[in-house]
Amino acid sequence: MSMLDITRRRLLQMGGAVVVSNMLPSISFAAEKTTDKNAVIPLNYVDSFIALAADGSVTAFNGHVDLGTGIRTSLAQIVADEIGVSFESVTMILGDTQSTPDQGPTIASATIQVTSIPLRRAAAQVRIQLTVLAAKALNVPIEEVIAEHGYVFVIAQPERRLSYAQLAKGQNLHFELDESVRLKPTSDAIYVGKPIPRVDIRAKVTGELTWVHDMRVPNMLHGRVIRPPYAGADSSAPLGNSLISIDESSISHLQGIVKIVHINDFVGVVAEREEQAVEAMRQLKIKWKEWQGLPDLTLDKLHYTLDALPSQDRVLRDDEGVDAALANLHQTLNADYVWPYHLHASIGPSCAIADVRTDKVDVWSGTQNPHDLRKDLALQLDRDLYEIHVHRMEASGCYGRNGADDVSADAVLLSQATGRPVRVQLMREQEAGWEPKGTGQLIKIRGGIDKNKEVGAYEISTRYPSNNATTLSLILTGKKENKPDIQQMGDRTAIPQYLYPHLRAISKDTAPVVRASWMRGVSALPNVFAHESWIDEVAYLAQQDPIDYRLKYLDDPRAIALINAVKKQANWIGGPMHSNPAPTSQEIVSGRGFAWARYFHSKFPGFGAAWAAWVCDLTVNRRTGQILIKKVYVAHDCGQMINPDGVKHQVHGNIIQSCSRVLKEFATFDKSGTTSLEWGGYPILRFDELPEIDIQLMEYPDEPPMGAGESASVPSAAAVANALFDALGVRMREVPFTPERVLHAVNMAAKSQGANNE
Repeated sequence: MSMLDITRRRLLQMGGAVVVSNMLPSISFAAEKTTDKNAVIPLNYVDSFIALAADGSVTAFNGHVDLGTGIRTSLAQIVADEIGVSFESVTMILGDTQSTPDQGPTIASATIQVTSIPLRRAAAQVRIQLTVLAAKALNVPIEEVIAEHGYVFVIAQPERRLSYAQLAKGQNLHFELDESVRLKPTSDAIYVGKPIPRVDIRAKVTGELTWVHDMRVPNMLHGRVIRPPYAGADSSAPLGNSLISIDESSISHLQGIVKIVHINDFVGVVAEREEQAVEAMRQLKIKWKEWQGLPDLTLDKLHYTLDALPSQDRVLRDDEGVDAALANLHQTLNADYVWPYHLHASIGPSCAIADVRTDKVDVWSGTQNPHDLRKDLALQLDRDLYEIHVHRMEASGCYGRNGADDVSADAVLLSQATGRPVRVQLMREQEAGWEPKGTGQLIKIRGGIDKNKEVGAYEISTRYPSNNATTLSLILTGKKENKPDIQQMGDRTAIPQYLYPHLRAISKDTAPVVRASWMRGVSALPNVFAHESWIDEVAYLAQQDPIDYRLKYLDDPRAIALINAVKKQANWIGGPMHSNPAPTSQEIVSGRGFAWARYFHSKFPGFGAAWAAWVCDLTVNRRTGQILIKKVYVAHDCGQMINPDGVKHQVHGNIIQSCSRVLKEFATFDKSGTTSLEWGGYPILRFDELPEIDIQLMEYPDEPPMGAGESASVPSAAAVANALFDALGVRMREVPFTPERVLHAVNMAAKSQGANNE
């Protein structure tokens, strides 16, 4: 009997159930299967489950987690519609390692796009099987019955019916997914496409147990960790071999101390109460090796530092004749674009609880990677996978990999050392210092126009020094070697969608210098910043309207429809940008900019998320350099919308966060590590700086659904940069657009103009 069977019986209870197993397509970031059949649900056999219990309720299982995007609600809508039950009768189990399949981390806007269609097929098979059972029981041909609202009834005699609960009783049927199963037409949908209130909100606003930070277990201790003094440094730091000594007597006078735990460079303290653990962390005297090996990552030197990093070219596309076309341009436009390091800046530091026992390990975590975390914990503890149960709970914001996995492993090590459950919460400076950053990026474009003012050639090289951010304790304890882990993630949307005549795109795969991993808009946002800024510059050289100029190079009908929709939405008036400069005496000037993109995850051919187009209206104070984004118009196309309100909320969140990133955010470093360790050192957009937002959701109910978690952020930086050029006549190519940088650019442009006039 497998662990899966046991879990099923516990969940379904009452004995009888109709169960369908569906095999989702395995994508390469999904976990490797194990040879132990009891450890995981094998990817090659069962990847997600839908079960109909004997009481008629439906339980659906998915290995991804809800990071605040509302997928718990959306997936339930899909299941309810296709199986034919009320929305309220569907329960989604997400990310629990004991009862859900390993579908890899919740990244790349993949949940709805990858899992909804197979999940829908599985639900359809349950419904079809019920009609077969009912037709037999009612002694009518199957064509004469229909399944709806939790019943199967005879179409001509609706009073002759059997409930799903009646049909499920005594059954225990398993089916492999039939990919050709007939699905309900979109027109029959009751829940899909409708704005259903999110199922998770009530518990959050009424104070029910939702957040991992609020979790408590009996006999629980409190722990804190002490990290090496190289906050966020990567493989060049002496991690795993930097601890010189610990003076345990330095906290002997403190009350409630249970244990000091250290394994190589992992150091933690455990106490009866949380404040006791915090005080012990602060007073424990530790001596570490000196290290100051980071390169210069200050904003004004970031371009040169990134450019000097060793890299390996990976050609993404190389049209014939690119070099000749570049050599024969009528007018050249070469430009470099720089993206800074960003923090996730979750409102609360990461937290976890672990209970390590001889026969079982329970971990309560806010991870976005429950199954991957399970593997890391098994390695850390030298335990079998099936002994470890990661209970996924809500956490305080996650836009990619943050400190949730790290603190989960911290709690596991401290619980193992004490034999009791231990809760660990990172301090603000630990979260900010050690969370895997959104990486800095350097994009170089070479190209220009011919005598007809048409693009003659376009070459882009993009450099993205990121790693996989191995769970930190594995490095600190010596379980894994601290060595470079180059990730090929810099090529997302690196190939523009324009029909340029000669195009070359190169990803310069680069070893990381600080701990960095995926963050919302992974490499696509900076790449599109370059694409959409450059074509705007070319349109200005050609003295043409920037939207009309783009449309000449597009043949994607949905992209064209999207762009025309936002053009109408924003009442776009054509013409070249910055065609009527404000008088030099005018202190506050206005500008309008456009950008669009479709976010492509290039590792999986055909795997693209939604389209989004921005029109951004802003003002700039030429005396202070202060930018105020007044209004953002966004048209958004993600195919079939499962929950339009959920999509709208995602678009809102993307706009607000990306405006903050573009205008204000950047992580700071010295030679030893991260220095932006608190809110004063990492400013974000304030409430009084939020723009008015106007969203248009494109209707494509018969097209496949696509991810909406990142796409609306991707055009942001370019749209703002293009609006700045319209306002100032100055081209900003390095994010963030802080007041200091705006003033510097304006002053440099004025000096250049003065020199040209002499």
